[in-house]
Amino acid sequence: MRQAGRALPEYRALREKHTFVDLVRTPELAAEVTLQPIRRFDFDAAILFSDILVIPEAMGQPYHFRDSGGIEMEFAVTTAADIGKLDPHRAAEKLHYVADALRLIKPALEGHTALLGFAGSPWTLANYMIEGTGAHGFTRAKLLFYTEPLLFGQLMEKLTLAVTEYLKLQIASGVDAVQIFDSSGGLLADNAFDAASGRWIRQIITALGSQVPVILFSKGAHGKWASLVATGANILSLDWTQPLAEVRALLPDHVGVQGNLDPALLATTPEIVAAETTRILKSMQGRPGHIFNLGHGVTPDAKLECIQALVTAVRHSL
Repeated sequence: MRQAGRALPEYRALREKHTFVDLVRTPELAAEVTLQPIRRFDFDAAILFSDILVIPEAMGQPYHFRDSGGIEMEFAVTTAADIGKLDPHRAAEKLHYVADALRLIKPALEGHTALLGFAGSPWTLANYMIEGTGAHGFTRAKLLFYTEPLLFGQLMEKLTLAVTEYLKLQIASGVDAVQIFDSSGGLLADNAFDAASGRWIRQIITALGSQVPVILFSKGAHGKWASLVATGANILSLDWTQPLAEVRALLPDHVGVQGNLDPALLATTPEIVAAETTRILKSMQGRPGHIFNLGHGVTPDAKLECIQALVTAVRHSL
């Protein structure tokens, strides 16, 4: 579960002593936060504690979290000169602390739990970089895409190279699978999706080869199934607004699905969570290739007893 640690008291205790960015950059702390939800809930997979914005930072555009909340880049990428200054070639090298964290996490899992790495998609990263913040309703990246396609392409080529090398670093450090978060994919019109996002994801997955399975989560990308399948991803992760069984029926047999419980349910009651989890599992009976998960990240107000109810319901269904 993405960001499962945010609901844990042991994570909050660490946050009282360390900033979020310090947790990300310190291998021992990143490993500890990664392992906390595994110790408590024994999930089938652990996902590296990090952030998608480590890529822009490694390319020369630092980020931080405001005291009032929310992400802020130290500057917005708005000109050709800004894009020209971004250096993707040493990005993976600068992210050695991620490799160090993975090498601490892997043996701690003792071969019992899978280890997942991740990165943001080039399109999603471009939205943060161009806006300069985690704005709602990103618009500036789309403006660049439509009005200055050559300049947009230069930025995406750099991001694609950096993300590819970063995921290769994670694979070399022991992850069992990687996930690409195309969290802004749903912002694009159907006829723009492949050019603005899909083609760059496809380049990344092609460059990775078949070393490990690749999961793709394109939030809100409803109906773009042909483009998503064309990326070469082994598994498509769905948000909670889509009927999982209906989408599964539209996909080829070799592409699995992951999802898709509404994260808001984790703030309700164990009974509600168990009922909704069971409903999704029943809808997928007889449909191979399903990984149960949320339709997005765990929210900070998630209740521990609700997370446990989810785990219990899934385990009882086996």
